[in-house]
Amino acid sequence: MLAATIGSLGLALMPAAGLAESGNGETAMKAAMTEYRKKLAVHNAAWEKFEKVAAPYWREVTEKRSRRRTKFANNIPLTASDYVMSQPPVYTGPPKPDNPLMAKSRGEIPDVSDFLANAKAEFDFVPEAAISEAAFKRAYAKVALTNGLAKEAAVKIYGFEAGGNGKYDIQAGREYDPKARVISTALGYNQLLATNTISLLAEYGDEFIAMLSDKIKDAEGPRKASLEEKLAKLKKMIDYAHTVPNDWNAHGRLAGTPKGIGIHALNLDVDIGPLLQTRKLTTSVNFAKRKGYDVPLTAAELEMMNLTGDGNGFDMVTMPAALRAKVPTSNFFQRGGYERNPVAGRNNTVAKLIAATDAKMVRESQLAGAKDLAAAFDEAKASGENKKASIEPRCVRGC
Repeated sequence: MLAATIGSLGLALMPAAGLAESGNGETAMKAAMTEYRKKLAVHNAAWEKFEKVAAPYWREVTEKRSRRRTKFANNIPLTASDYVMSQPPVYTGPPKPDNPLMAKSRGEIPDVSDFLANAKAEFDFVPEAAISEAAFKRAYAKVALTNGLAKEAAVKIYGFEAGGNGKYDIQAGREYDPKARVISTALGYNQLLATNTISLLAEYGDEFIAMLSDKIKDAEGPRKASLEEKLAKLKKMIDYAHTVPNDWNAHGRLAGTPKGIGIHALNLDVDIGPLLQTRKLTTSVNFAKRKGYDVPLTAAELEMMNLTGDGNGFDMVTMPAALRAKVPTSNFFQRGGYERNPVAGRNNTVAKLIAATDAKMVRESQLAGAKDLAAAFDEAKASGENKKASIEPRCVRGC
């Protein structure tokens, strides 16, 4: 009886203690929310004041960029008046506070494990891994030379994009720390975004099919069967890339879907990855040639096209030196991209950005990974790989 009484008393006391703890928690949360609202009000006031200056600035950047494209298309020379010549305004107010009621999120960006998981789930595709990093570098160098990409440019861009020691599965944010938080879907030696992968499949899917088909002709037994299976899955991915208009924004929307995330895993395949990584750069080289620019692009100039898009990069490449020293880099970025890119902000004119890019390329090219890639190019050239005819690009949907 006594035990029962004590037990009942204990049960009776437990809710009371819980209520007390709950009450304290509610009081603390109310205080936290009060403080949050005060900080938010201060932030909002500062941000609204900043936006009155920033929004018109970035509108002008967008408008002038659009007009430059029209002039380019009509072969009309550009002058300083075609650019916003002032630097963008910088927000110096307090940061936006975290809402205590909202679960903190690191803004989930898919990483390599997600690319692999989605590739398997959506297409039953598992990238064929290279037997070693050196083997992937040899495959990359072979494709690059076959398609006319110069050794120096490829090695320097690898140094700039992959930190000079990055492996073929290196993702943005992890160039120097493999456990760091990823900052975008940019992947591989040339740091292709998931949207790049979708766009390349949409534009040059038949080229990749032809190259893989050539490998099938030369293969036998299990290797031949494996390549045929890979080709069938690649075709399904290309079909998916064609489900939207051939447009960057539309490709971006596909890239954020489970299928799009899975397609990005193609960059990790020893047969297809080098094709994608190389094609991104040779597309820029061909763009410049089509525009009548026959002077070989320096690695830094090619990187400008890789970094900001072919049109913007070509604008910088063909800009007179005197203008390069004055034109702000903000003219060649979307606002969000510029504000997330501290390099473009620090090196705030075209001349400074190109010089800083080249300096980083020179430094990173001295690292072991870059030297290994250079050696892979030398090996491929010595074996005569660069003498093979490249496949002329063909537009899947017509040019």
